[in-house]
Amino acid sequence: MLDAQDIHQLAMKEVGDHLKSNGFEFLAVNSQPKKDPQFVCLKGQKLHFVVVRGCLYPENPKKYDVKLLEQVKDHGIKYKATTYYAGVGFANAHDYELPLTQNDPYAVNFDGLQIMD
Repeated sequence: MLDAQDIHQLAMKEVGDHLKSNGFEFLAVNSQPKKDPQFVCLKGQKLHFVVVRGCLYPENPKKYDVKLLEQVKDHGIKYKATTYYAGVGFANAHDYELPLTQNDPYAVNFDGLQIMD
């Protein structure tokens, strides 16, 4: 079975790849779970904070801790940064109901960055 750290690392990889392919430049990466934000990036002379959370099916990756995101958003405002939430869900690719282990192929549920207005 994957533990919380494994799931977080998979989510960080998915989001990092997404950011890189969309032209974000990494200024800081904090890969520790719950050390927010995980990514501090630049794009078009603008600062961006990205909070990453990973989960396993059937948990909804789009559901986030409102209080936490408000705190990160308030921190971002001080730096004139845009704050995003990136929730990434994982499941066993063969059967979502089966546990996910290191050796299993996995399905990814990631719809991109959710801007925190």
